[in-house]
Amino acid sequence: MKTLKFKDFKSKWILEGIKTATMRLFDDKDLQVGDELELVNSDDGKVFSKAIITEITYKTLGEVDDIDLDGHEKWNNKEEMVESLRKYYSNGVGLDTPVKIIRFKLF
Repeated sequence: MKTLKFKDFKSKWILEGIKTATMRLFDDKDLQVGDELELVNSDDGKVFSKAIITEITYKTLGEVDDIDLDGHEKWNNKEEMVESLRKYYSNGVGLDTPVKIIRFKLF
């Protein structure tokens, strides 16, 4: 089973049903529709739920629009989105960076 890590505050959103999507850059896990996941709180290392991937959309960050962010936290503009993602990845993230938008449901 593959794992996805989320900060503590995001794990709470997932358990509350507010967050049903995530964006992943540089996917080294080859995430695919139908994959079963263990969702891990990255702050304490504990599994907090299990989920299945229901949909994946492939875009660049510059192509991401509001509809893509349904079930995901929103940003005020693309620059804010890029800056936020750089906190998790690197300064090499830009509008031309490929992204997987992953929709999931808990089970």
